[in-house]
Amino acid sequence: MKIYLNNPKESWVVDRFRSEWYQDNKDISTKSILMADIIWLIAPWTWKKISLKNLSKKKVVCTIHHIDFDKFDSKEEKTFYERDKYVDIYHAISPKTAEQIKKLTNKTIFTLPFWVNQNLWFEIKDKKKIRNKYNFKENDYLIGSFQRDTEGHDLSSPKLSKGPDLFVSAVLKLYEKNQNIKVVLSGKRRQYIMNELKSNNIPFNYFDMIDFVSLNELYNCLDLYIVSSRVEGGPQAILECGINKTPIISTDVGVASIILSPESIVKSNNFDRAIPNTHISNENSLKYTIPDWYKSYREIFSNLL
Repeated sequence: MKIYLNNPKESWVVDRFRSEWYQDNKDISTKSILMADIIWLIAPWTWKKISLKNLSKKKVVCTIHHIDFDKFDSKEEKTFYERDKYVDIYHAISPKTAEQIKKLTNKTIFTLPFWVNQNLWFEIKDKKKIRNKYNFKENDYLIGSFQRDTEGHDLSSPKLSKGPDLFVSAVLKLYEKNQNIKVVLSGKRRQYIMNELKSNNIPFNYFDMIDFVSLNELYNCLDLYIVSSRVEGGPQAILECGINKTPIISTDVGVASIILSPESIVKSNNFDRAIPNTHISNENSLKYTIPDWYKSYREIFSNLL
């Protein structure tokens, strides 16, 4: 059995998943599509870069990260069903994504969250030392968000699926009770939140696209990480926070319900009432570490042939 993973080349989390898979599963992987028995469309939006001849001849596994039905127009629908002709089995990264896929196709779906690399994301015991490194004050209450929040075509418009407006509202509400709050942002396209924080005089630090070592350190500086998304596949930040014991609360999206304690999931946008539980999130995230979690994928793939 040989598996070929399509390449997104977007400097996004999927690129990292692809790289980790090839590094750790050399015995069943190939970078030659001609040698492959299975094509894994881990980045399904790039499927047209693969010839229809290869898609027709091989077994095809298609990962669906999430479906935003508010944006699922006729063009999106057409693309889905064009690709669906060649798909043998769908991979959903959360139960919620699986339910979305079921609305569009009767094909088989397996649900497996992506793995979390505990060699990248881990707890750093000396919080004071790390916070000093980034010039955070001892009494700063640090709230983190490390994802995109604006649309790619218009950096002034919020990417509503990510809930940046909800994030700002949550911070403002929390700030009423604690004026030591400082927001820590990282990643591309953070203009919307930065502009909103500036206009409301909420202090923040922005770190651009930093390396994984620095990002893990920032996680370990935080007092709270907030996922405010309306639609998500993961997000992977939930597993990353879980594995390095960063306190996290989240809207009920993606993998939140299988990683977080019920009291850590935001209800009716009441972010101030959600309570992080690092013991539960860490315990659940440990189930998805590598290399053990790869076994679940390998079993699915072997059963395809």
